[in-house]
Amino acid sequence: MTPEPLPDVRQLLAFYLEAGVDCALADEPINRLVEPEPIPSAAAPAARAAASQIGKPGGPAIVPPRGEPPPPPDAAIASAREAALTAPTLEALRDLLEKFDGCALKQTATRLVFADGNPQARIMLVGEAPGRDEDIEGLPFVGRSGKLLDRMIGAIGLDRSKVYIANVIPWRPPGNRTPTPQETQICLPFIRRQIELVDPDVLVTLGNPSTQALLGTTEGIMRVRGKWRDYDTGKRTIRAIATFHPAYLLRSPSYKRLSWQDLRAIATVLAV
Repeated sequence: MTPEPLPDVRQLLAFYLEAGVDCALADEPINRLVEPEPIPSAAAPAARAAASQIGKPGGPAIVPPRGEPPPPPDAAIASAREAALTAPTLEALRDLLEKFDGCALKQTATRLVFADGNPQARIMLVGEAPGRDEDIEGLPFVGRSGKLLDRMIGAIGLDRSKVYIANVIPWRPPGNRTPTPQETQICLPFIRRQIELVDPDVLVTLGNPSTQALLGTTEGIMRVRGKWRDYDTGKRTIRAIATFHPAYLLRSPSYKRLSWQDLRAIATVLAV
């Protein structure tokens, strides 16, 4: 059997980008399986003497940690629920999220990805979480899937000035991994409050994770998509519908036909 040819550098870089690897931590590789060299015993007394002088005048300065560890998940979820209710406006909600430290994803993300579009729009679209491009620009759906989303809404006469776009998770998970259930539950009160403040006529969930989180279903997107449901914003009940995430359509273009059916159903409701 002829062995498969090894990938070249360009192919490897393309693979790493698709996997979400977008930075290098060091110039040289580190073999973490090698046992570290033992510290010479002669240095131990000096280290103990230096430690005893920490905090004393003239002693070594105390270096503060880079950041406080996030609270336990249950406490973080309760804190998020209480905090989200206090935001009277979208601007206040954004400021609150900038200061919220209950989700560990904030420590690894470049910036908060809050929303894009028109807060007075009749339709709001919600995805799962930001990717690499969104993390860089601070806006949702700006990469390849974002360009496809623009074409999708453009096909029914909409653009970003006529829709409001957000994600359940406002920080990029490392390497574009799937958010954990705990991370989703911590962020859920904020996106619910965001929907309540926008108060759209139509809510569109993009993909399986956002659909299950917001519409309270355990069924997959294949069974849920295209079916109208009621979503209670806390002020009133609005119409909600699920459809495929643009990133999924990029991987499985054969489902664009079903997505087009969902878009036509949305256009019909908005025309009323």
